[in-house]
Amino acid sequence: MRAWEQRIEKLTFDGEALSVHRRINRTTVPYPDHSSVKELFERCARDHADAVAVVHRDRVLRYRELNQLANALAARLQREGLKRGETVGVCIDRSPELIVALVAILKCGASYLPFEASWPDERVRSLFEAARCSWLLSDRARALAVRFPECHFVPVEPSEPSDHYPNPDTPVSADDIAYINFTSGSTGKPKGVPIRHQSIARLVFHALYARLDARTVLLQLAPVTFDAATFEIWGALLHGGTCVLYPSRYVRLSELKHVLQSHGVTVLFLTTALFNTVMDEAPGTIQSVETVLTGGEAHSLKHIRRGLDRFGTERLVSVYGPTECTTFATYYPIRELLPDETALPIGLPIQNTRVYVVQDDKLCGPGDVGEVLIAGPGLSPGYLGIPDVTNERFVEYDIDGEVERLYRTGDRAYLREDGNLVFQGRTDDQVKISGYRIELGEISHHLGQHPAVKQNYVTVSQDLAGEKALLAFIVSEGEGCSPTAIRDFLKERLPGYMIPSSVYLCESLPLSATGKVDRKALLGVHHPPIHASPVQPSSGAPSP
Repeated sequence: MRAWEQRIEKLTFDGEALSVHRRINRTTVPYPDHSSVKELFERCARDHADAVAVVHRDRVLRYRELNQLANALAARLQREGLKRGETVGVCIDRSPELIVALVAILKCGASYLPFEASWPDERVRSLFEAARCSWLLSDRARALAVRFPECHFVPVEPSEPSDHYPNPDTPVSADDIAYINFTSGSTGKPKGVPIRHQSIARLVFHALYARLDARTVLLQLAPVTFDAATFEIWGALLHGGTCVLYPSRYVRLSELKHVLQSHGVTVLFLTTALFNTVMDEAPGTIQSVETVLTGGEAHSLKHIRRGLDRFGTERLVSVYGPTECTTFATYYPIRELLPDETALPIGLPIQNTRVYVVQDDKLCGPGDVGEVLIAGPGLSPGYLGIPDVTNERFVEYDIDGEVERLYRTGDRAYLREDGNLVFQGRTDDQVKISGYRIELGEISHHLGQHPAVKQNYVTVSQDLAGEKALLAFIVSEGEGCSPTAIRDFLKERLPGYMIPSSVYLCESLPLSATGKVDRKALLGVHHPPIHASPVQPSSGAPSP
């Protein structure tokens, strides 16, 4: 049974809940919903032929040149047998060749599946199997061809533009799949998330969260395996703007500042963790940028406040959205922090997107916590090859006589009176230790209130016997940030069973390639624990 054929459930609601949801979901605006990325890019290449499309170190590609290179590669792929609807694995370093490859694949009516060469062979094979991918484009000579001999390998090398190749006449629909990202699965098996051409257009046209037009200069910083790259690449290239490729694999703040200033970057996306690092170490790094988007994890109010103090009220925007909804679903221009604010809102739905807060098949009114469900043309058609999970996460509800297909995010939030959503953790961000159910986000929130804590990260470890323990990692500032002091601070705010049994002091929180806190690196470095005395649960029966 396909996701859109499953039984339609009916949501109940009261007048206030329905009214606020109707108000925040008036987001429909015209956009090129019947055009493919191929058509939209080729239109830009025609209308902005001499404008700069891509910059990487000392290389510059104008739209005419980028289109010619992509046409040449597309013709080569079609000669070798690539057909519309097929999937192409892409393993290319951040470079003009990467952008040429992505455009060429879409020109063929195929979809791209980005992956990293460092990923284990069996993991890559499982992705290829799920996506039915038998093509492989790479700039790594033939090393990957040896690792994956079952794939049709096409090497990608720098080349000169040629005007001998016209735009391919392959028909590409707005409903065709443009790319596939894989997200981690609760069962340990990655979930393939296909995204349509139409969903990319919905993300970047008439954007409420940033100015995207022919004057836009966007920094491409995220790995292409991370869905933020969708915004960074196509937010520029479908408007006639400029996509500046960050020159190094890992971010150095001095280099980041130089790139932003020298190329006049106007829009920048930073993960929450990277934004916090910038605020801690060198806030002047992003001083020149017109709009700084940040998201991916719950925000630290301390770092947001520093950003407001440094940049004012017209520059910072919090963005939120799961991969299944094409990068961004909500936005929140950060104008102020209220004195009693405990969490930064994730905001209102972006253009052509609808958001609902639901608990027990009932629309939540302002102040009531429920699960965030998202609707609109940004939604993926469903997970590849796992219809049971698709039917669980992509659901249909009758809402006051209108049927909506929605994605259940697993995120909890409530609506403020003004309609802005406030994130309240995950429905599955819950661990069970000694019979007690514990929300890790709640512990992290209280750690963030300590005046000497700059950054924190809370997780769970498990030994060979299956025993679990709470761990807290702290980046401190100033005096009074010892493990004992941290635990004493938490004891005043949380029950005993929620106090981490181990507290680690760190110089910094290591980040993964996608800019999120690298849990494995933390656990690998900090052993044995700095502080590890057992904690006895407080009185009271365990929760069910």
